[in-house]
Amino acid sequence: MKIAQKTHDAIVIGAGHNGLTAAAYLARAGLDVVVLERNRYIGGATVSRELYPGFTYSNCSYVCSLMRPEIMRDLELPRHGLQIIPYQGGATMTRDGGYFATYPDHEQNRREMARYSKRDAEAYDQFTAEVLRQCRFIKAMLLKTPPDPTSLKPFDILGLIDMGRRFFDLGETWMYDTIRFWTMSCADFLDQYFESEVIKGHLCGSSIIGTALGPWSPGSAYVLLHHTMGEVDGAVGAWGYARGGMGAVAGALAGAFKSLGGEIRTDAEVARVTVENGRAVGVVLANGDEVRGRLVVSNMDLKRTFLKTVEAKELPEEFLHRVRKFKIRGSSGKLNIALDGVPDFPSIPAGCPARAGDLHVSDSMEYVERGYDDWKNGMWSREPYLDIVIPSLTDPTMAPPGKHYMSVFVQYVPHRLADGDWTDAKRDAFGRTVIDKIAQYSPDFKGLILHAEVRTPRELEAEVGLTEGNIFQGELTMDQLLFNRPVPGYAQYRSPVKRLYMCGSSTHPGGGVMGAPGANAAREILRDLKRWRGAA
Repeated sequence: MKIAQKTHDAIVIGAGHNGLTAAAYLARAGLDVVVLERNRYIGGATVSRELYPGFTYSNCSYVCSLMRPEIMRDLELPRHGLQIIPYQGGATMTRDGGYFATYPDHEQNRREMARYSKRDAEAYDQFTAEVLRQCRFIKAMLLKTPPDPTSLKPFDILGLIDMGRRFFDLGETWMYDTIRFWTMSCADFLDQYFESEVIKGHLCGSSIIGTALGPWSPGSAYVLLHHTMGEVDGAVGAWGYARGGMGAVAGALAGAFKSLGGEIRTDAEVARVTVENGRAVGVVLANGDEVRGRLVVSNMDLKRTFLKTVEAKELPEEFLHRVRKFKIRGSSGKLNIALDGVPDFPSIPAGCPARAGDLHVSDSMEYVERGYDDWKNGMWSREPYLDIVIPSLTDPTMAPPGKHYMSVFVQYVPHRLADGDWTDAKRDAFGRTVIDKIAQYSPDFKGLILHAEVRTPRELEAEVGLTEGNIFQGELTMDQLLFNRPVPGYAQYRSPVKRLYMCGSSTHPGGGVMGAPGANAAREILRDLKRWRGAA
């Protein structure tokens, strides 16, 4: 006699941080939820791995700030082991042997700016006020479902009214400035306040990380804001390390999910979403096994979900057209390096707390823009933008005693090279470019290297499942934000297939280790199931 297969209430594809967030909220509401992860480990891009004996690598995402505090409280993530250790600033190293540092203290930052320009130090207060005002405006939308401006449903009308009211409350001057800010380049924005090329070079880094834009590209000012609106322990704009590596974020989410009765299956790659009569009823795994569910939630990016796991016949042609046109371009690389000691950076004074923060190679906007020019020409940047951190200086659990772990994030690295596909030899050549660049600022660096993992967009796509290696699952430009993310008409976490939902960073409010897309998707699912608190 054939045994009837169990049908779960919800199947979540992908144990990245957004998938685990959505799963935990659904389980908290009493649903029977299973998460299917294709790798043997969980976390997606929020993963910690030991790839060299004794060293823990945060081998994708590497610092934490954007995770919404509301989610941390709801799911009690600190109780499940998540601890964020804030770091005390950072520095940009200049080609002439100098440095520009940043600190948590506002007045200390002003004094540092005054070393380069007294005018810039005076403008810093106005710059900070503008950024914080923009942060307050957008942060109110992070954990809300974008209203559909074409809909006459009460939910959407009320959402548009609320958005309009908050926009109107900005006042006439700030309303104009907000519209300009969301569409302008980072270079134009910074030029309004600062004259020092070093200061602008330092600040512009936040506008291009993970993004196929340069400082002079329209829309890059918003990306700067996206990286500024996080917080650690209530300090807006602060960044920190997850103790034990970024896998601690996924570990805490998984712990919360399992404590609520959830199930995680690893080595369970989803090959196809099963659709019957226009409705998702489960998935088929790569090994041929079938898992049944009353609904399916995809944490994969938009293109991977609808171009690879859902049959085209189940989707409207206009929707497929928009999915194919969705901008999801790889532009980043990553090195993870085991070190035999602490490398010396002579330009930064001994004892400066910035050494334990993020160290940048980006001493002018022109330097960064030239790197972007290489990307446009199908090359990795010959003079790359680097964001270097040594988490083990703050978190000794990541390396053996006396040893250290370095993470290096790199812009720009194209998914498609002008001279053909990526090969292992080209990957290694890219890695040498980065290591040689670091050695220009740290003479003893190369001699300390014990092991280096080099990751291009090829590795990010193959190992993490990010289309083209795009860490945000889609560009963060105005045409792909709010009710346009991921595509018009489908910005509320639902898809053209009934009971098939999206919860990844391709949806509002976008990428970063934030958790908001997962939490928002869960809320809409529960609304549909009439199980959301307060619903009939």
